[in-house]
Formats: sequence, structure tokens, C-alpha cells
Amino acid sequence: MVACSHSIPRTVDQTSARIGAARHWPLFGLANALLLLAGVGLCLTLPVLVARAAAWGLLLMGMAALAGRGARRGLGALVFGFALASLQAGAALDAQLQPVLQNQIVLLRGQIRELPVHEVRRTRFEFLVEDGPGQAASLRGQRLRLAWYDDDPRPRARLQAGSRWQLPVKLRAPRGLRNPGSGDPEKFALLARVSAIGFVQKPQRARQLQGPGGIDGWREAMSGRIASAVSRGSAAYVQALALGDTRALTDTDWARLRAAGLTHLIAISGFHVGLVAGFCALLGGALWWLLPGLCRWLPRQFAAGAGAIVGAFGYALLTGMAVPTLRTAVMITALVAARCLRRRLRTVDTLALGVIVLLLLDPLAVLGAGFWLSFAGVAWLLWCLPEQEGRGVWPMLRGFLAAQAVASLGLLPLCVALFGQASLAGPVANLVAVPWWSLVVVPLSLLGVLAETVHAGAGQWCWQAAAGCFDLLWPVLQRIADSPLAMLWLPEPRWYALPLALVAAFWLLLPRGLPGRPLALLLWLPLWLPARELPAVGEVELNVIDVGQGLSILVRTAHHSLLYDMGPAVPDGYDAGERAVIPALHGLGVQRLDMAVVSHGDNDHAGGLASVSGVYRLPQVLVPTGSPTRGTQQCLAGQSWIWEGVRFRVLHPAEGIPYLANESSCVLRIETRHGNALLTGDIGQYVERKLLADQPALLRNEVVIMPHHGSAGSSDPRFVTAVGARLTLVSSGADNRFGHPRAPVVQRWCATGSEVLDTARSGAMRVWIGRQGLQLREWRRWQPRLWDAVGRRGQTAGLCYALENARPSGPED
Repeated sequence: MVACSHSIPRTVDQTSARIGAARHWPLFGLANALLLLAGVGLCLTLPVLVARAAAWGLLLMGMAALAGRGARRGLGALVFGFALASLQAGAALDAQLQPVLQNQIVLLRGQIRELPVHEVRRTRFEFLVEDGPGQAASLRGQRLRLAWYDDDPRPRARLQAGSRWQLPVKLRAPRGLRNPGSGDPEKFALLARVSAIGFVQKPQRARQLQGPGGIDGWREAMSGRIASAVSRGSAAYVQALALGDTRALTDTDWARLRAAGLTHLIAISGFHVGLVAGFCALLGGALWWLLPGLCRWLPRQFAAGAGAIVGAFGYALLTGMAVPTLRTAVMITALVAARCLRRRLRTVDTLALGVIVLLLLDPLAVLGAGFWLSFAGVAWLLWCLPEQEGRGVWPMLRGFLAAQAVASLGLLPLCVALFGQASLAGPVANLVAVPWWSLVVVPLSLLGVLAETVHAGAGQWCWQAAAGCFDLLWPVLQRIADSPLAMLWLPEPRWYALPLALVAAFWLLLPRGLPGRPLALLLWLPLWLPARELPAVGEVELNVIDVGQGLSILVRTAHHSLLYDMGPAVPDGYDAGERAVIPALHGLGVQRLDMAVVSHGDNDHAGGLASVSGVYRLPQVLVPTGSPTRGTQQCLAGQSWIWEGVRFRVLHPAEGIPYLANESSCVLRIETRHGNALLTGDIGQYVERKLLADQPALLRNEVVIMPHHGSAGSSDPRFVTAVGARLTLVSSGADNRFGHPRAPVVQRWCATGSEVLDTARSGAMRVWIGRQGLQLREWRRWQPRLWDAVGRRGQTAGLCYALENARPSGPED
């Protein structure tokens, strides 16, 4: 009876507490954080923004609901988040370059922000325009992303972070390529609040107004000292771990880090902030311990907490205010405030507060991968791991291994959805890299920065020790990363694959003994094995990749893949093979290439070959006779082969004709029982008339790649009529200096009843020729975005469209 009498009131009290908690909806609680995030995400997934007046009205309604109580606050958080994101996105898009200044040369004064990236032939940097007289009114206070091209690196070496310059620049609104498997440059420009991109015109007119200064100048100077103190190659990693300066890391370095799943350790993370905050807290407490009289003005624990906050936000500011650092700084502030106020604050509450504060500061942060990886990683650990693992070596080791397992499994769906890849070696590499880098390399690197700040030259031994410790482990990690099984590339999944995979991860991480856990693996299938929509036997698929001013086409049958051209590449600059073609091949699920055809040796068609061949083995490379591009076989008229009932036939060049650059382009006809396609390279009207005279019966095709990007010297009227294409595809760069495709040429094809589409407006284009007829998917139309540059300029994707009821559509459209 005694036990019962004591137990009943306790149960009643707990029940009452739960009821009270249900009625009380904390303003900064987890529910409001999730609903605020849902509102922001809903807004940014819509193809267009709501009207500004409507957004302001929704914002006021949301604020009114938040001022109430109960579940109304949840609805208010959802509406408030939607409206706030709409207003922020609208303001950022409105600040982008006005059409009147497009491709105009303007003289601007401003300051270099962040750290300039110096390359062999160019320097890339961000430029903050000053708000003063003589400046274009619409550009004042705006952030620009510029490049300075010069073979002589000495003038560009003066471009240092924090310095002020007067520069003549040629600008255009942010616009990028749209391909499967690739990032979205227009989204990244919106996230970074970049108003325009451009380059320095006539660099000799550039004038430095003031030397480097401020936080950015300090970062660059400190990074230079690290490079001087550490002579070995690991200096680049010390710079990255200490200051977030990753400029010295090569593409090979990044590839190995991705393969080993270690990119999260290279970026300045919350662990770095925690170390600095803890040191500053100890410093503040020690100062109050040495001077006890200060306790009359401020308690010692308040001083330690203030030191932690100053250290956290100060270090986050010094390293660029990345999302993980800011998240940690906010959580530290919440914990310090709770302790000072003698309030018990759960870790999940501090995480929710971090989400709310970050979204209020910048709702567009959800467009960055760092936001999701940072908060999702902490959330998984909080949900799966107990707060107390006990003391001793074994409990600590067990907790570390459990944390690695939870993070690897929980974040895997996000990594696949965000980056299209999964590091199979990541869990193994992290087991050794996380404790060694976090407990040895990073503290030594940060200690070196502190010592160097106090006295010049004092940090050298710390940086050298950090580099030495890094070098002890790096060879092992390199071997892991270079393993052929380290990295798995996955095709681009559908939108529903990520939610299902996250549910599967949640299911798998439920407590042991719960029945049905193996069934969760079925929910991974849409992410790991998405529908590739491959053609059936006797059908063919063409993918015109958006490479800018150039050409690259992936042709696929049921079991074979052929790559026709690889896009342009500039030495030590933009490489379409690396930036567009390879990601597109990965995104489309291409595991091997059976053949490559280089239409001719011009850079805009053959430049990306080296990058593609470095990733994909090319057993056969067809090139025209005499081409400067090396191949394994000559491309000659009369050659043909059959893959799964699809015939490939070379129409040009004929044997014995000397190499004539564009006119020697390898013309390839693809024949199926459902329709044909013609890939023309850069042939001009002379070759077109020759084909018309020699092989008129083979010119009739449903799909054609417009010759020479639509130049004035191509597309002979009789050739256009003979082809009679239903679909004419152009590969060109937006606002290219050649004016391709020329308006009269486009009209010539449109007059025959053809639908003409251009990658500059459509992005990548995917065409199926099969038993269901001709089907088409344009990437910009298929995945509309509110920040889409084509839509915002009022351009329709097509140069001329077919009738709506006759327009072919993709399988899933």
C-alpha cells in the first residue's frame, strides 16, 4: 500500500505535466523550428515567388499567430517562414544586375572580400561595391564575383583580401549551366547574394586605392605566414584547418577527400568553434580567479560564459561565418544564457534555437548543403545516442564508434541526394581521421594562429608540428581514398527518393528488437537504384549536355553509350569536361563509355577530352584524318555499326579529303525503326551541299543538331528543307560573342515546321526516339526554379515551339 500511495501521485503529476506541456507551445521550441523550416523550404521549392504585397501580408499574419498561444504558433511559424523567405529571395533577385547594364563596361570602386583565388592565368575574387557618388546606383553596396585575366601574375598578385580598388569591369547577371548531376550556379549566386559576375576589362586601367586591411586582410596575411612556415605540401591542409583557407587544395586533393568522406573535417566546423570557445572561457575564468575583485562587478561564471560567446562568434567571424560555425556559436550562446539564468536547457532545445536564429538571420541558408549536413548530423546524434555513456576508455570508445555509425548512416541519404555520390570508405577513414585531426592537428593549427597573433614568428613551430602530425596519417588516408571501391557515383534520383531514404534511416536506427527493421532497406531503392529511363532494344536516347559555347552529346542504346564531343576547356580555367560532362554522365548513371567521337579538333568540341578520359576509359576514339586531337581510329564516311538494333552511320568526311577544321567534322547518323537523328558538328554550307548531292536519302531525320551552333555560314536552305526535322537542337553559350544561333538561321529551320531549342535557354536536353514516338525533356522546364535566369529575363526556353498538342514530352512529364 505504501508503494502504491507513493506511486499514484507521481503518475498523476507526470500526466499533468505532459498535458501542460502539450497546451504550452514554446515560441523557440522544436516544433516551431521545424515548422519555420518547412515554411522556408516550401517557398524556395516553388517555381515562382508570391507577390511582394502578399508576402508582407503573410508575414504580418504569421507574426500575429506567433504572438498567440498553443498550436496557432505552429501555423504562425509556417506562414512566417514562407513569407520571410519570399521577401528575402525577392530582395536578393531584385538586386541582381539590371538589363541596361548587361555586358556594359562600368568603372567601380570597392573592396575585395573573402580570399582571392590566384591561378596561372586568372585571379577570381569577390568585390563589394562602395556606396558613394560616381557609382552606378543599382550596384552600390552589391557583391560582385569577378575575374582578372592576365598571363603575367605580378599585377594580379596585388589583389589581396581587404584591399580597395577602382576597376573597369564588364558585368552580366548571374547565369549558369543546367545539367543533371551538376550544381546550380544560379542558386549559389542567390545564396551568396551575388548581384553580378564579370571580369576586369583593360586591367592596365585598374588602380589600387588602399592596401589590405580588416578581417579578410588578416586572414590572408596569416595564411601566407603558414605557407612560409611550412615548406611541405601539407601546408595547404594546415591553412584549411586553421583558417578555412582551401585555395591551395588541388582538384586531386578534393577528389581524395570526397572519396574518403573527409570533406567535413577540412571545412571549419563546429568542433573548431568549440575549441576556441572553451579556451576563451578558461581564459576568462582564469582572469577572474587571478583578480577576485572583478567578481564584485560580474560573477566568475558569467565572465567565463562571456568569454565563450566572444570566442565563438569572433572565430566564426574570422573564418567567414560558415553555417556550421554560426550554428555552434548560437548553441554555445544559448547554453551560456541558460546556465547564467539557472535554467535547464536540453540539447535539443539549443539545436532548435540554432535553427530558428539562423533562419531569421538568413532564410536562404537552406539552399546550401552545409545547413542540412550541419543540423542533420547533430539531430541524428541527439536522437540516437544517450547523453551519458559513463566514464572510462571503453565507454568513450563505444560512444565514438556509435556516433560514427549513426552519422554515417543518417547522413548518407543527404550526401547522395546533394552530391550524387557515396563514400564507401568514409566510415573507415573517419574512424582514424576524426580523433587524430580533431584532437591533435586542429588544436596545434589553432594554437599556432593564436601564438602568431600575439607575436610574429611564435606560431611557426605549432604549424610545423601540425603538418608533421598530419603527414603521419595522410599516406594511409590516401591509400584508402585511391581504392577503386572508395567512391560510388549514383544517378540523379527523383524528388521522393530522399524522404523515403530518411524514413529508412530512421527505421533502421530504431531500438534493437523492433520487428520489421530489414524491410526499411526497401525504402532505399529509389535513391540507390533510381529509374534511369534507358531506351529499349531498337530505341535510342540523345542527351545534349549544356556546356556553354561548345558541344557534347551522350547517345545511349539499351546497353551501349557513345559520347560525341566533350565541350570546351581553357588551360588553367573552365573545363566543360570536368565541370559539365562528367557530372552529367554520373547523374545519368553512365558507368562506362563504349566509344567517343571527336567531331573535329576545335577546342569547343575537343577541349574536355582529357578530363573525360581521365575518369572514363575510352576503348575507341574516332577522330577525322589529320585532326590535332589524337584518337584510336579515323572517322571516315561509310563506317557503320549496330548496337541493340540501332545503326550508327558516318556520312562525312570521305577518305582522301585533307583536314579542314570545321568542314572536316565527323557527321554521324543514328537510325532506328522509329526515327533518325543527325549529329553534324561544325560543318558549313559547302559540306551541307555536298551531302545533299551525294547522299540525299540519308538526310531526312526527325532530330538534328543544328550545324556549327547556328552560324551564318551554315544551314543552307536546301539542306534545311531536305532534313525536314521535327526537332532541331542548338548547343550555344548564353550571350555568346558570336551571336549564335543567328536569327535568320533559326527562322530558316522554324519555317520548315521544326521546333528549335537551345541549351542556352533550355539547359540540358534529353530526347528519346522509340516506339512511343519522339519525346523530349528540357532541364530548365522539367525542374523549374524561382531563381532561374532564363525565366527571370522573360525568355521562353524554345526559339520556336511546335503546337502545344503536337509537342513531344518526356516519359515522366
